[in-house]
Amino acid sequence: MADRILIVARMAPGKAEEVADLFGASDRTSLPADLGVTRRELFHYQGDLYFHLVEFAGDADRAMAEARVREDFQKLCADLDPLISPYDPATWRSPADAAATSFYRWTPQDA
Repeated sequence: MADRILIVARMAPGKAEEVADLFGASDRTSLPADLGVTRRELFHYQGDLYFHLVEFAGDADRAMAEARVREDFQKLCADLDPLISPYDPATWRSPADAAATSFYRWTPQDA
């Protein structure tokens, strides 16, 4: 079953290209395929809001659990740390706190 997550955070102003370059480099490795990533889109809004939509061929929670122990994923996170910060630092404890909750989904197959 395909799954997706939408991560909401803050991005340092003017750093969209740098963030895209980091993901581009990572996406040219085996990491996305190993985790079952089928699609990624990055968005920014009003300067500092950051949205990261990632779709998986399988379960997103399982893929993210696998990612957390990988050195290549840890390096990507470390490289992103100065550029991406929690939306609400007071309530952030783990990446799960940055995931938006889906409350409606429609596809043409649902009609």
